[in-house]
Amino acid sequence: MHLDHPETYPQRHTHGADPRRPDGTRRALRIGLGGPVGSGKTATVAALCRALRDELSIAVVTNDIYTREDAEFLLRNAVLPAERISAVETGACPHTAIRDDISANLEAVEDLEEGVGPLDLILVESGGDNLTATFSKGLVDAQVFVIDVAGGDDIPRKGGPGVTTADLLVVNKTDLAPYVGSDLERMARDAKEQRGDLPVAFTSLVAPEGVRPIADWVRERLAAWTAAPA
Repeated sequence: MHLDHPETYPQRHTHGADPRRPDGTRRALRIGLGGPVGSGKTATVAALCRALRDELSIAVVTNDIYTREDAEFLLRNAVLPAERISAVETGACPHTAIRDDISANLEAVEDLEEGVGPLDLILVESGGDNLTATFSKGLVDAQVFVIDVAGGDDIPRKGGPGVTTADLLVVNKTDLAPYVGSDLERMARDAKEQRGDLPVAFTSLVAPEGVRPIADWVRERLAAWTAAPA
């Protein structure tokens, strides 16, 4: 039985969330980050916070199954003040809380908006999942999917909703390609074939400007978000 059948799971949030705050002003842009375990999602969130925190009001929601490990990593690295980081313990497969029953994440997002807002941007990081992880449109406005070259250069060719439909695909840890035998040109060709005109960013977060293409994409999404009528 496939979870992407709305007639089977009518309770799923497939509609877009209201773009307005209770006072009628435009709420924060919500961007979800998903991807397999170890692909670099938390490192990407941390790098984005460092790159954007001086120009934007940012908050983060992390998802782990039974721990607060990702949130604690962000706190240890002081990427944002503690009150701007919230942790959700899903207690089940990570995609459940970002796609099927999003209530805990919605509550965390809304509490952040109320507690430290107004916010420009909220990053919602999924727990590590496979290539089928996608975010409900009722939770986030755009999705980033993070894979890494150490997972194999055939990942873009394998596809899956995360790879094929995410608003931005990030191919991370490009510095490791020579050591793990991954062909970056092949990955780029396969990603293009799977995604068409949807953007792909090849990154190495250990490089000084490694997060720049992702941060620039976020800035573009935020500019479009704020320019649209509420």
